[in-house]
Amino acid sequence: MAVLERTYKRYEGRLSPEWSRFLIIPRHAYVDVFRSKLFTAFFALSFLYPLLCSILIYLHHNANILGIKGLNVQQLLPIDASFFKSYVVVQGITGFFLVMLVGPQQVARDLTNNGLPLYLCRPFSRSEYVVGKMSIVIILLSAITWAPGLLLFLFQGYLEGWSWFAENIWMASAIFLGSLVWILVLALMSQAISAWVKWRVAARAALLGVFFVSSVFAGVVNQLFATRWANIISLYNLITNVWAGLFGLFVRQAAEIQEVRNGRIVSEVIINEPPLWASWFALFLICALCLWLLSRKVKAYEVVK
Repeated sequence: MAVLERTYKRYEGRLSPEWSRFLIIPRHAYVDVFRSKLFTAFFALSFLYPLLCSILIYLHHNANILGIKGLNVQQLLPIDASFFKSYVVVQGITGFFLVMLVGPQQVARDLTNNGLPLYLCRPFSRSEYVVGKMSIVIILLSAITWAPGLLLFLFQGYLEGWSWFAENIWMASAIFLGSLVWILVLALMSQAISAWVKWRVAARAALLGVFFVSSVFAGVVNQLFATRWANIISLYNLITNVWAGLFGLFVRQAAEIQEVRNGRIVSEVIINEPPLWASWFALFLICALCLWLLSRKVKAYEVVK
């Protein structure tokens, strides 16, 4: 509008609270994300395993159905730490593929179209921008990981009774903390790759390579040198060790190799997994590296040499 007309007025409407301004990004992003029929179908299918787990929990406490089917409670999977750890593993892997569909294009789109100055010229900091982009992944993965997991735990506690709930409340914290750690790793990694690899297909390939190629390379090194310390560079092994530790199922001794001559054991080698603190520290370093990479790219301007 022409400045001489003097019809411009400042915005006098209701302002969003400062603490929740980062939620503007996921609110608008979900409108675009759920336009994809592929993503919507995959997101709906990700609730299939929690539904199956709820059915198993219900069958454990329904003698009538078990009698009709001729089943015994002992024949079903026990509802214990192994059951909930398996739930976290399955939903965690499902969440990884969900991130592959939605994560790589979030920051890359703004960098490619020079959209960052439009964000940062407003009362919106770089930290709020990064948290807002990460919350797209965090909210989606929370909906399929720890939220249904805690509902399953409460369902089992309701059917089993207060004594079981009080004795196993630690498993609820393991479900939440284990899922949250994985969600934060995926959120930071997907946004860092998105910031540096602007081509969507290449970004998805890079995310897939970090997860699978690192595991294959670690397996080859472990086989060549008869060790398990190469698991430190495998993202999958790192998070599975952390999950096992949270549920009290971590066993450091992975294998035992014996050399036998003339029916006698002449040498014995015990192969151990890296300690839990090493897995936690490696995940921390991965998150710190992703934050550093994001800080280098998320700027209002970029100097190209």
